Amino acid sequence: MTDSSTPSRAIVIGAGLGGLASAMRLGAKGYQVTVIDKLDRVGGRGSSITQGGHRFDLGPTIVTVPQGLRDLWAACGRDFDRDVTLKPMKPFYEIRWDDGSSFRLHADKAATEAEVEALSPSDLNGFRKFLSDAEDRYWFGFEDLGRRPMNELWELIKVLPRFVWLRADRSVYAHAARRVRDPRLRFALSFHPLFIGGDPFRVTSMYILVSHLESQFGVHYAMGGVQAIADAMAQVIRDQGGQLKMSTEVDEITVENGRASGVQLADGTQLRADVTISNADAGHTYTRLLRNRSRRRWTDAKVKRQRWSMGLFVWYFGTRGTRDMWADVGHHTIVVGPRYREHIKDIFIRGKLAEDMSLYVHRPSITDPSVAPDGDDTFYVLSPVPHLGHDNGVDWAVEEEPYRLKMLKMLEDRLLPGLSQHLTESLVFTPETFRDRYLSPLGAGFSIEPRILQSAYFRPHNVSEELPGLYLAGAGTHPGAGVPGVIGTAEVMGQLVPDAPRPMAPPLPMAAE
Repeated sequence: MTDSSTPSRAIVIGAGLGGLASAMRLGAKGYQVTVIDKLDRVGGRGSSITQGGHRFDLGPTIVTVPQGLRDLWAACGRDFDRDVTLKPMKPFYEIRWDDGSSFRLHADKAATEAEVEALSPSDLNGFRKFLSDAEDRYWFGFEDLGRRPMNELWELIKVLPRFVWLRADRSVYAHAARRVRDPRLRFALSFHPLFIGGDPFRVTSMYILVSHLESQFGVHYAMGGVQAIADAMAQVIRDQGGQLKMSTEVDEITVENGRASGVQLADGTQLRADVTISNADAGHTYTRLLRNRSRRRWTDAKVKRQRWSMGLFVWYFGTRGTRDMWADVGHHTIVVGPRYREHIKDIFIRGKLAEDMSLYVHRPSITDPSVAPDGDDTFYVLSPVPHLGHDNGVDWAVEEEPYRLKMLKMLEDRLLPGLSQHLTESLVFTPETFRDRYLSPLGAGFSIEPRILQSAYFRPHNVSEELPGLYLAGAGTHPGAGVPGVIGTAEVMGQLVPDAPRPMAPPLPMAAE
């Protein structure tokens, strides 16, 4: 029997952004929280590695909905802007096509429309209509569905008419193609699902709401990287009386009297809790952490049948003496390869490592000089690739270096001439790295792909269907991947977990001096 004087305890498995946000909300509810993570730094996929004076932010690089973070901090009685400095991007990013044309998205509406007119004047009205469509889907998909639990079938049934009205059955690309004719603008309006692990030709058009997020809230960089946000979150948790156990791996979720009772660590230690939250990938949670418990819905076979997001090949590198070079290359650049539809099919459907590639190039040293030694640059270049689950899976032990060299050639030819003469530090992540470092099934970059039948009610629920007392947060649950998404999973989880029955005592007030 629990001592009534003992505070209610909560354990959070995983110190990714979703886990840290969950811990903050649980601390605000009065729980004594322990966060456990196998890595040595908080942040999960949003953590960083420092090598040779270069800080490489490993995962997400931008913040598109600062208000979500401000709401989280406010729920804990804190001010986000006192803990983290956000800098707006100007422009948000630049897209470069292989025909030499380019497109920049700006905070200023007139400046963006001028870019559209420069590419395809006849598409300006369609572009405006697309943004209006995106706003409609934002209010329904983000502010409504995305901020409340979707674990009850009735919640899905109630919104089906709205899904039909908004043509949720249509893909993001198909919706863009209905509004604009120029293939370059169709790309510019449809590539965003790739940032949350989705195939633009198959993911529901509800996700065009991302275009509204950008235009309404802007695109921001956190000074110090996303790692700075994670570090600030960890400090709030400590200030609430919580603790973080790093370099510690959870082996299993324990069960007592039919309820989650805590965790067993890899070294055999057991930690008890009244509430357990898993920020581990939902697939890993069910197939590994609950491997000794029979499951009704999320069986091993069911998890295996899910369509998973693509893998990622990420090359992190430093350059010496280049701070004043490549003056036309800003903070965010997307270098588009010669194919779109067929390349996406290679990645998601055929599982084939294509000869061509498209690249997302992050140059944070333009904005934040602290990421590199004086006069140098730090880069992060990402290419979507197949995950590890295809029948003709890629042997990354063989393909890693040839693929990096192809990436280098494309960068030198299209964006950073002379790059090879300035390279210093180098670090490569493949889907195998994601599998081993983040325990991501099939090395997928963003957990379960956000198709319509893998979203909202159909996604692993924030309150486990398999085990009372277990809750889920992070990219694999509702509302999904991306920084706003994983922060949102903690908000939804917080609505489902009751306030602590035995809350921690508030800190004693400071004596007047």
